[in-house]
Amino acid sequence: MTRSFPPIPAARPVIGEPEIAAAVRVLRSGRVVQGPEVAAFEEEFSALVAGRSCVAVNSGTSALHLSLLALGIGPGDEVVVPSFSFAATANAVRMAGAEPVFADITPDTYCLDPLAASAVIGPRTAALMPVHLYGHPAPMDGLMELAARHGLALLEDACQAHGATLHGRPVGSFGAAGCFSFYPTKNMHALEGGMITTDDPRLARTLRLLRNQGMEQRYANEIVGANMRMTDVAAAVGRVQLRQLPAWTEQRRANAKVLDSRIAGVSVPHETDGARHVYHQYTVRIPGGRRDAVQRDLARQGIDSAVYYPVPIHRLRPYQDQGGPVLPETDRAAAEVLSLPVHPSLEQAELERIAGAVSDAGGER
Repeated sequence: MTRSFPPIPAARPVIGEPEIAAAVRVLRSGRVVQGPEVAAFEEEFSALVAGRSCVAVNSGTSALHLSLLALGIGPGDEVVVPSFSFAATANAVRMAGAEPVFADITPDTYCLDPLAASAVIGPRTAALMPVHLYGHPAPMDGLMELAARHGLALLEDACQAHGATLHGRPVGSFGAAGCFSFYPTKNMHALEGGMITTDDPRLARTLRLLRNQGMEQRYANEIVGANMRMTDVAAAVGRVQLRQLPAWTEQRRANAKVLDSRIAGVSVPHETDGARHVYHQYTVRIPGGRRDAVQRDLARQGIDSAVYYPVPIHRLRPYQDQGGPVLPETDRAAAEVLSLPVHPSLEQAELERIAGAVSDAGGER
């Protein structure tokens, strides 16, 4: 007889009564696009990024794209990025007319390795774009030094790292700009949306022009822009979520500690000294070609898991024209990583079940 297990989903996006009430309030107001809710969300999100100016847009990808454009990066330029990320990281570079150049990652945090990035900097390099992957800060000290030494712009892809810090400094406050996503499965969401952070008032103004057809005043277009505005409905939901983010982050970190202490037989996530991981994903390593079998075992027990990312960006069809850079740590991570549920709504019994199942399935065979 097959035993039935209650399912444990990889993520449980929160859309509760406060979010619904906020959305209804905005809909009833008639002010639904780029209105007072967006302005309030920008001001409130600023507290998360050391008081930087915030510019709300319609997605994390738009945040990356517009930031590159506002920084003047385009045709003829190269941007150093990790290949171990979601395709949007490189897609934004291509959409700006520039070319992504892929560098390897550090094996412990899966973030862009400053030494590997240094090795691919050339005469056309205009920027570094590290990703704070899975919610762990990238090694910003080394990357900031590298950017300063070569006169490069530094753009943070913080789409998975709301509230993460390094030596007490929040991600999104290190580079010329930082970019966040509010997709429903992120640590906080706005149904959909993105945010750009910067400490440069001129850059912030350019970003606001770019998101709104190049206009600050209606029909007074100053530059060529697009419609990448955030709706007031999304902003109202985001404001509710932002207030809950600190508690959710603490619960994610507590859940991660339980998993750390209970899982055996596989490598649990690393947290660098001085870093505050916010565990957008709780990602273990399962070497020896056993990862897929472990994932199947978990699925049979009703435990959802995911591989982020099974195919590095440089091996995706749009980027295979780069001649195949040698990225051994990236390829090894893609073959070994498995992300487990860590979201705040998990119960202690579910955490115990996850840890036990991974330990049983992941042990050496």
